Amino acid sequence: MSDAPLTAITLLIVDDHPVVRDGLRGMFESAPGFTVLGEASDGVEALDRAAALDPDVVLMDLRMPGGGGVDAIAALTRRGARAKILVLTTYDTDSDTLPAIEAGATGYLLKDAPRDELFTAVRAAAAGRTVLSPAVASRLVSAVRTPRTPASEPLSTREREVLALVAKGTSNREIARELFISEATVKTHLTHLYAKLNVNDRAAAVAVAYERGILGRGGP
Repeated sequence: MSDAPLTAITLLIVDDHPVVRDGLRGMFESAPGFTVLGEASDGVEALDRAAALDPDVVLMDLRMPGGGGVDAIAALTRRGARAKILVLTTYDTDSDTLPAIEAGATGYLLKDAPRDELFTAVRAAAAGRTVLSPAVASRLVSAVRTPRTPASEPLSTREREVLALVAKGTSNREIARELFISEATVKTHLTHLYAKLNVNDRAAAVAVAYERGILGRGGP
């Protein structure tokens, strides 16, 4: 019986820094069992590349000009993409970690993870297992054990952008066009905003935001 090689895990690397993409591509291409199908420099490009390449795993950065990772993760999840999404970022704050996991990420690692840990995480993600760096895991456990009130939960940068446009009377369609996201994503951000501000509609959200100083009278 011949020792036929196992099918390689295929990857899409998403990061706005070329040097990071080059480093990750070199790392995975030098290791057995992985094939890098392509790269993307932001979340919008990631959606197109994922649809065209159908990778097993997407290595997703979060904060990228031109289209963030969380929006891309949510869109891939909505589309029923086969790929598992493994976040690889330098940020481990609650405002980054929780939205990424809620959006559908399979795992969350920090960029200082050792090479072997990254390989193991990609294999686990490809198999559908959740992978979390120790720092992120402990944050998630704390978030679950400590009830967060709407008043204490900070708004993400994107949620603040949506709220500022809502305060100007901008429609969902116009917000989507201005922020280069889908109307469905705008509605998702509004749902999160309402929950965090403990309100049920746009007018109340704006009023509470002014009251709490989230929006200044002269603008956000």
